[in-house]
Amino acid sequence: MALFHRKRTETADRAAHGGTAAVLDADPALAALTGDYTVDPAHSSIGFTVRHAMVTNVRGAFGEHEGTLHLDGADPARSSASLDVTIASIDTGIADRDGHLRGGDFFDADTFPLMTFRSTAVEQVGGDRYRVTGDLTLKDVTKPLTIDLEFNGSATDVYGAERVGFEGSAEILRSDWGLTWNAALETGGVMVSDKVKLTFDISAVKAAPEAA
Repeated sequence: MALFHRKRTETADRAAHGGTAAVLDADPALAALTGDYTVDPAHSSIGFTVRHAMVTNVRGAFGEHEGTLHLDGADPARSSASLDVTIASIDTGIADRDGHLRGGDFFDADTFPLMTFRSTAVEQVGGDRYRVTGDLTLKDVTKPLTIDLEFNGSATDVYGAERVGFEGSAEILRSDWGLTWNAALETGGVMVSDKVKLTFDISAVKAAPEAA
């Protein structure tokens, strides 16, 4: 079920055959999802994977983050996303490695405590797949980032909250954001790859309507 699916009306069908201008109706069930949402950090994950020593992958996640979504079930281009990630919450399962990543060789979390993403465009690329483009800011460097997302559906949880779910990924070159530390290997290559895969598994709760 596509979140931003729109069905053709008879008017639109006539327009396709040389008639009047097309009119598109939103699917009522999906249009009902339109609204503002808050990312639920307890049921969401912002992670990454990076190649280590040319032979294996190291995976980690940021345990502290917050964000908001605005979904428009009739027009995906009117949707938006905002995300703030606390750098010091990085966790790869190894305390010494996490300390190194927080330090000046990598993120310098004391000086640059947040990584942020602000969307600038949203488009449907087919079915339940969407592409969100925006600005990723890390260590005071802002560059464009495109995230490919899949809509996992919507549900009302046991507490009566309306939820939506998305999962997706993006690839970056960490050097584009000033994360350039590395070490050469005796056998050739480097300790840490420049390419990093970011992963997003998002559960967001719809805000209650404001009282009249």
